[in-house]
Formats: sequence, structure tokens, C-alpha cells
Amino acid sequence: MSTLYAAIAVFAILATGVSIPAYAQIIDAITVTTDQDSYEDGDIITVTGQVRDRLSGYPVTLQVIAANGNLVTVEQIDVSEDKTYGVEITAGGALWRSAGTYTIKVLYGTDTRTAETTFEFAGSAPGGPSGKTFKIEGSDDLITYSIRGGKVISITPDIDAKSLIIEIETTSSNGGELTITLPRSVIDSRFGADGMSGEDQDFIVLVDGSELLDSPAEVSTSRDRTLTIPFEDGTTQIEIIGTWVIPEFGAIAVIILAVAIISIIAVTSRSRLNILPKY
Repeated sequence: MSTLYAAIAVFAILATGVSIPAYAQIIDAITVTTDQDSYEDGDIITVTGQVRDRLSGYPVTLQVIAANGNLVTVEQIDVSEDKTYGVEITAGGALWRSAGTYTIKVLYGTDTRTAETTFEFAGSAPGGPSGKTFKIEGSDDLITYSIRGGKVISITPDIDAKSLIIEIETTSSNGGELTITLPRSVIDSRFGADGMSGEDQDFIVLVDGSELLDSPAEVSTSRDRTLTIPFEDGTTQIEIIGTWVIPEFGAIAVIILAVAIISIIAVTSRSRLNILPKY
């Protein structure tokens, strides 16, 4: 009989047009989720969730625990009127060195209102995302960069175009940002006729072949120039075009080899002339 009564009750509720809330909304006092299952160094982790009952004056306390058990992040997040919350966290830094499974724990008001989720993280390089460098052959100066939402695959000079070609792989659906410090000994952009002197002029920046509508933010010193370049998810190439770029080591080697061959030919020809009999 109890089953029959329950069926009649459900039918009566449906007949009145009153909606029945989702099962998870009835059971879970708070939920938490991430936009991806795994992240790389410098990626943005988007954390979202909802609460069953909104408690006035209480934020959501969020903790991120590394694979080695260390607490790496703590956040206090306000709950909106529609009972949802969210925050963006940059993956990486001194406390994020450990690779493996990371845990996000959230608490709302009391110990009975808790939830957690996990994600995989590849580990952070020493010094965090900002501690990465790249050496261009033919120069002793290092290119320093940080990247959010992606990773740099290679940086190659294009001598004919007077540019640097940066191959990247995006890791976030939200896109990202590359901040790169360019030594003037590697690449520069100036008004001088030789491309190496005169007043600074803006670099031309192409993202997958399309020029940025707005010039990237820049900080300049006498030794280098730092650009901050945004990119969208799926971007594979960023090209920075200046007025001068250092030749690759391979090109220098070809020039040196050509000069050496010419010198050898000249010396050989002179030696032959010296040993010819004189009459």
C-alpha cells in the first residue's frame, strides 16, 4: 500500500505543475567541479559549484592539496544570489612542484557541508611558470618567458622576416597569455636605417598569421623589451617581427665556412703561383 500511496503523491505533485528539484540538489549541501581533469604548469583552473541553502554571511572556504599532501592554496569565495560560486586559480609556483593527483576541498558554514574533487597536475618547474628560459643559438643571452594557458614548444629566429617564431600548445579552453622578455641582442625593433639604432618602434605581433589589433603591453629597458601577448585556445604560433634579429648559429656557420673556403682557395692559388718556375 505504501508504494501505491507514494505513486499517488507523485502524480498529485505533477498534476499541480510544481517541479521536483534534481536529486543532487536535494542531497548535496555543496558541490564542486573543475573545467578540466588535468592541467600543466601555468594553466588556469576554473572551479565552480553550488550550494543547496544560501547562508547569509558565510563564504565558501576552498583548499587545494598537492599530491604530496601539502596545502598549496586557500580561498574564501562568496556565494551569489543564485546559490553558485566560482574562482580561477593559476596552477604553478613553489608549492606546486609535486606531480600527481591534486585535491580540491570546499566547506560551507559547517563541517557537514563539504565536498571535494580531484585533478591531475604535471608539476611546476623550479621558480614557477615565470622561471622558464630559452637560449637562441648564436647569442649568450637567454629569452625569459612565462605562459598561462599553454606551453612553449620552440622559439626559432626567421632571419629573412627579422622575427622570432614561437610555437605553442594551448592547454586551457579560456585561452591564455604569453609574457616574454626579449634581449635587444637577440631581436629589436627600431626606426634607425640599420634596424639596430634609433628610437624604439612597436614590434609587429602575428598570432596564427593574424596581426593583433592592439599592440601588446610592453616594458622596455636598455637591455631588453618585455611583451605580454594574449592568445585564444587552439593557437599554435606567435610571431614577433622586428627590424633586426640575430642569425641562427647554422647561418653563421655557413658564412664562416664560405669565408674559410674562399681563404683556402686564395692561399692555394698563391702557393701554386709561388712554385711555378721563373724564366
